[in-house]
Amino acid sequence: MTLYRKSLVLIVLMFSLYGCRSSYISKNITKKIETSFYDNQFTGLLVYNPATKDTVFKHNADRYFTPASNTKIFTLYTALQFLPKDLPAFKYHIEQDTITIEGTGNPAFLHPFFNDSTALKMASHYQKVNLICDNLLDDKFGPGWAWEDYDTYFSPERTSFPMYGNVLTITNQDSLQSTPSVLKNHIIDSIAKKYRSYNKNTFFYNLKEKDTVEVPMVIDTTLISKLWNDILPGKVSISNFSGKPLEHTAYSIPSDTLYKRMLLVSDNFLAEQMLIMASSTLSDTLSSKRMRDYVLDNQLKDLKQKPRWVDGSGLSRYNLFTPTSFVQVLEKLYHDIPQERLFNLFPVGGESGTLKKYYSGGDKPYIHAKSGTVGNNYSLSGYLVTNSGKTLIFSFMNNHYRKPTDEVKKHMQLVFEWLRDNY
Repeated sequence: MTLYRKSLVLIVLMFSLYGCRSSYISKNITKKIETSFYDNQFTGLLVYNPATKDTVFKHNADRYFTPASNTKIFTLYTALQFLPKDLPAFKYHIEQDTITIEGTGNPAFLHPFFNDSTALKMASHYQKVNLICDNLLDDKFGPGWAWEDYDTYFSPERTSFPMYGNVLTITNQDSLQSTPSVLKNHIIDSIAKKYRSYNKNTFFYNLKEKDTVEVPMVIDTTLISKLWNDILPGKVSISNFSGKPLEHTAYSIPSDTLYKRMLLVSDNFLAEQMLIMASSTLSDTLSSKRMRDYVLDNQLKDLKQKPRWVDGSGLSRYNLFTPTSFVQVLEKLYHDIPQERLFNLFPVGGESGTLKKYYSGGDKPYIHAKSGTVGNNYSLSGYLVTNSGKTLIFSFMNNHYRKPTDEVKKHMQLVFEWLRDNY
């Protein structure tokens, strides 16, 4: 047999083996997702090998789904594209004894978790502080958000210059306390079903309880002035945004600290503010919509299915994404970011964040991914490391089911474990 014919036989044999392997994988996963459990719901799955650029499995991968917090993967990608190693805290201008400070959307200032005080430290050195906080075009709530969530911890208002995470934290261990403390006298002892009046900073808390609660504040110029003058008495005044750029930028916490926290606990407020903050690199006029449109028209113009992307957090049911789009963005992250850093940002199956109770790997973790949950919808997109050491990128989306979400997760885990053990 000539060398040419031997080579040809070898190539044919390789393709034959690959075809058999692909058929084996497809057959086994199909068995798991075509059971009666998945009747009367909508399911999509794409599994992709970024090393070989092979599609391992595909089912409804080009169909649109409600993504919930999987949307935060697009927000993370945007932030990594535009924000520096340390986050822009604010922009400023100095003139004699006066500093003018303009918000960039940074959520870390006096936040219960980050407790960044960069703005306070700098402003304290000046006799007068002009604060600009009306340079945000976005509404305080995103399109399609549930109005009845106005008093829930996961739905704070979006603002140009957040303080305290835009929430009032109420504790009652030895005595009633609040952060910020200046709003303590706005708390009423009550067994009301809501923690706050609809559009007013009057808060309700049952003093017989010992829980710590976080309640979104109604953000307006009156409250902003009150909060700032509480920490810098007599120095702060509110100025209107003129559109004129301020020449200096101050920086605060490391960006990865924010990204990891946002993904780990699926923090909607941090995600929304990340998009706003990213927009500060385009203009002093802040707009998360402008940021989303810019990214889709530029960095993500190659997406096979353009999403309907309306917020940073995924709170809105108006969002529509395909499994293919998530895998495409996750692949970009996989190639752009060192694996150790990238995997450290995501929740880890069986170990951390929203995945701590699910997808445990036994001896070692095998899932690094972002979940997304909203009524009757659950999705998970991220990275799966097989026992053979290969990394797969996946997006598994489930919409419109009536079964318990825990049961959906258990059935998804069967697929993940099979891939881990057999690929």
